[in-house]
Amino acid sequence: MDTVQVEILGISTSPSSNGAYALVLKEVEGQRRIPIIIGGFEAQAIALEMEGIQPPRPLTHDLIKNILESLSSSVVSASIGELKDGVFFATITLADDIEVDSRPSDAIAVAVRYGAPIYVSEAVMKEASFVPEDDDTEIIDEDTDSPAGVRSEPKLPNVQSQRKLTKLEELEEKLNGAIKGEDYELAAKLRDELNRMKSGGGVN
Repeated sequence: MDTVQVEILGISTSPSSNGAYALVLKEVEGQRRIPIIIGGFEAQAIALEMEGIQPPRPLTHDLIKNILESLSSSVVSASIGELKDGVFFATITLADDIEVDSRPSDAIAVAVRYGAPIYVSEAVMKEASFVPEDDDTEIIDEDTDSPAGVRSEPKLPNVQSQRKLTKLEELEEKLNGAIKGEDYELAAKLRDELNRMKSGGGVN
């Protein structure tokens, strides 16, 4: 399976996120980005480790690391290999080539604690990634109302057109607007909706 190494660009939220966050990954040798919707607990677990903040008691992912170390094992890498119906599937590769099924958020939260590389299959990148028009945007920032290292993103800009758009075109316009506005949580939802339409699933 062809894979692409990625790095964590940041974690973002939007006013309409309802407690969810977008974990934005960027390919190491390229400009493509891929947002993955994760929960608040997982977002905080990743952000705390990235900022080097040690909680007073081990979080779940710290506990996993402690257990692996007590068993003389370690994490070699985390990989996101599939995308089905808008759901990402990942694996954690341990020493001795042992692979464990995992949610992407958990796989990445554990991988960052080992400094292990993160990979995304080329097939997933082609289906779910995008290239921003401006690559100078910093996503990670301090926000007192969000978990450490998580920034609150601006709302989606208004999208206007001088002709009537089809539903597909309208979603694509909104997706572009969400990306420009750095609302990656909304962008991920719009991307999944577009994928369902293009695959014949229709609009919910």
